[in-house]
Amino acid sequence: MFKALVRGAAAAVLAASLAMPAWAGNITLTDTMGRTVEVPEDPQRILLGFYFEDFMAVAGPEGYDRVVAISKDTWEGWRNLQWQTYTAAIPRLTELADVGEVDSGTFSLEAAVAAQPDVAVLAAWQFKALGDVADRLQDAGVPIVVLDYNAQTVDMHVKSTEILGQLMGAEDRAKALADEYAAAVAEVEARLAGLPEGARPKVYVELARKGKDTVDNSYSGTQWGSVIDQLQAKNIANGQISNWGKLSPEYVLAQNPQVILLAGSGWAGRDEAVIMGPGVDSALTHARMQAYMARPGWADLDAVKGGRVFGIYHGGNRTLYDYAFLQFLAKAMYPEHFADLDPQAALDRFFATYMPVAFKGTYITQLPGGEG
Repeated sequence: MFKALVRGAAAAVLAASLAMPAWAGNITLTDTMGRTVEVPEDPQRILLGFYFEDFMAVAGPEGYDRVVAISKDTWEGWRNLQWQTYTAAIPRLTELADVGEVDSGTFSLEAAVAAQPDVAVLAAWQFKALGDVADRLQDAGVPIVVLDYNAQTVDMHVKSTEILGQLMGAEDRAKALADEYAAAVAEVEARLAGLPEGARPKVYVELARKGKDTVDNSYSGTQWGSVIDQLQAKNIANGQISNWGKLSPEYVLAQNPQVILLAGSGWAGRDEAVIMGPGVDSALTHARMQAYMARPGWADLDAVKGGRVFGIYHGGNRTLYDYAFLQFLAKAMYPEHFADLDPQAALDRFFATYMPVAFKGTYITQLPGGEG
């Protein structure tokens, strides 16, 4: 899918690669795919494809002084309110070169090389999708380091964080973040041991992107589905879809979930979506969530009758602060067992400690009327 872009960029690749500055010294990293990569020990020009908040947490806001190019649509397009929040705090973000977006096939090898990065930092899914374009980028003198928070494992979160710390000369900060993450997850998982089978609720999760009249994706074994499995609850999507897809309204009613999760985000131009994220007033989130309760048959679901309908910020999963979502959902599913957890305090502390903006917005919420 990228062949035309590659052919058109060949001349620019050669010219730009010849103009790239020599590195003063190199270090060798092993990335999350087990690749051994030689990179400059103090890179001053970075192409960042994804994981924008995680990069900021590890490198600090000043880390973006060394970023010269990004895949803009994966931030401004996919997480619009998040983009607005951070561009207000770091105006330079709006001036970065845009290399296009891998998933939609608009990634430009020419733009990537023209930015003259010392190193490219990509998500594993981006690297895999690029195929031979990634090889050509490396042939042009741009080493690629692959991170993988999408794997949704403690090991990959820790490894990705350590790699960013090595790359940015922020090893101590990275270690603190990785240790905090691993400890928070371990605490939740330890407390799950010994829960009786009958305590494990049926859970339905839906991406609340299109409003109550349009059924959207649920998740199995990935994204929120992975979190439900981690919490040992019964995801009604398991065995019905692979990764993500829609569940029929009739099936959801027949399963009668005890917990419903609506995943919201800061989408632009979606007037019926459950809006969540930075700067969002919970009153708006609740109004959009309440509309879903009018779906046929939902008033009779155990989750709705019991007030166990929750909103979760879709843009926060698979990040360095997603342990707060694990805490929140543990409390949502097992309210008595995790009554003492305070996931909102965890979010407040994370943003106060590591981010350039204080926490403000709606990332986790329960539709009013619930008891948990």
